[in-house]
Amino acid sequence: MFPIPQASLEPNTYAYETVPLVKPTGFREYDARWLFGSEINLMGVQALGLGLGTLIHERGVRPEIVVGHDFRAYSASIKQALANGLMAAGVTVHDIGLALSPMAYFAQFALDIPCVAMVTASHNDNGWTGVKMGVERPMTFGPGEMSRLKEIVLTGAGKARDGGAYRYVEDFPEVYIKDLTDRERLKHPVKAVVACGNGTAGAFAPRILEALGVEVVPLDTGLDHSFPRYNPNPEDLEMLHAMRDAVLASGADVGLGFDGDGDRCGVVDDLGEEIFADKVGVMLARDLSALHANATFVVDVKSTGLFATDPVLQANGVKTDYWKTGHSYMKRRVNETGALVGFEKSGHYFFNRPIGRGYDDGLVSAIAILDMLDRNPGRKLSALKDALPKTWASPTMSPHCADEKKYGVVDAVVTHFEQLAAGGGTIDGQAIRDIVTVNGVRVTVEDGSWGLVRASSNKPELVVVVESPVSETRMRDMFRVVDGVLRTHPEVGAYNQSL
Repeated sequence: MFPIPQASLEPNTYAYETVPLVKPTGFREYDARWLFGSEINLMGVQALGLGLGTLIHERGVRPEIVVGHDFRAYSASIKQALANGLMAAGVTVHDIGLALSPMAYFAQFALDIPCVAMVTASHNDNGWTGVKMGVERPMTFGPGEMSRLKEIVLTGAGKARDGGAYRYVEDFPEVYIKDLTDRERLKHPVKAVVACGNGTAGAFAPRILEALGVEVVPLDTGLDHSFPRYNPNPEDLEMLHAMRDAVLASGADVGLGFDGDGDRCGVVDDLGEEIFADKVGVMLARDLSALHANATFVVDVKSTGLFATDPVLQANGVKTDYWKTGHSYMKRRVNETGALVGFEKSGHYFFNRPIGRGYDDGLVSAIAILDMLDRNPGRKLSALKDALPKTWASPTMSPHCADEKKYGVVDAVVTHFEQLAAGGGTIDGQAIRDIVTVNGVRVTVEDGSWGLVRASSNKPELVVVVESPVSETRMRDMFRVVDGVLRTHPEVGAYNQSL
């Protein structure tokens, strides 16, 4: 019998080397993240693999799995420990080696393997590790699967079985690269800064984009797991500023920045200005809905209201489905509804057929942006951005709220706005036009201004976003109203940032 994992162990002791360490908080809503060494050890990773293999058998899924790892000093060791646990559970492991997360998802299709476990901490600081998992391609785990996996692992319910095996898949990146590049080259010249933050994407992104005819200006594309300049996260200002400087210095048409495991792509325009991911999504939706009439787009509730109000999208017969924030929720919704694309404000884009396979891939997103430019010769990316209706949006703001309190607070806020709407109430004299409650509450008034309150998926925080298509003043008005409701709950603390 495998030892039952412990929540804490003293490093550099006999117990640390002989007992699995698995801190329970590492099991999140739709993936797993731990600080390696202090929150999980290699035996703990092996226990995770044994638990995942047990869950695979419990679900009646064919016991074969793709595994890969990102470029961190310890990721290969963690992957091997995970594979040992999976094999002990009677699962055949297909190891694709160093990979991007979307490369592992692609391998499920290319190798006809039902399950996936990608060892990655994405854009987290060094010291972090984690696993993105799924047993039903192209979906990854949601709260139900993660809760059951947590139960199996922490109670020591993982079961050893015969039949486990290991297969190393040679040169699999070539299969992935061919899949993305076996198409027509871009018709018009384009120069792109390709920023990778010394993360895993540096091994693949420049080569793929050059094969499509892009003049690549490489930025931090050499692999270095110490991340010497900044973490590979295209939402962080350090990376965005480096991209801006490189675009302006080189005269590039666009800056494309990839996160640590390559499932997101951040964008800087030809003037060196960042375009938030939801606004890039509107630009892509305009472009694609002209080619795919009456398309449906799934959009997370944090994203701009332009998906529902933009006159070009309305003229193209677009249907917008606002849904829960989180890559697992979004991925599942896109596949359940048959939407053309799902857009998440964090930069996860889920392109469905005929463009993609329903999972998030930063390179597929980058190629879609380049195709959009190619279909608009003579128009700069900044011009396409400026053609969007103007809106004023807040950053994502997160007031502190304890994990055991945050969902109750959100429920109360939802009830407040639902009762206000049902009673014909107004917000600053504006009638309530729409309420979306799939993930907290997003309330929109008649002039299109809206505010969102939801619980953070993995921190003791709430999430607040406001936007107005009218003015900055109306955006601030919406924040004042939303914050006023939150201040009736003493459990809600200070914001990490505010207007």
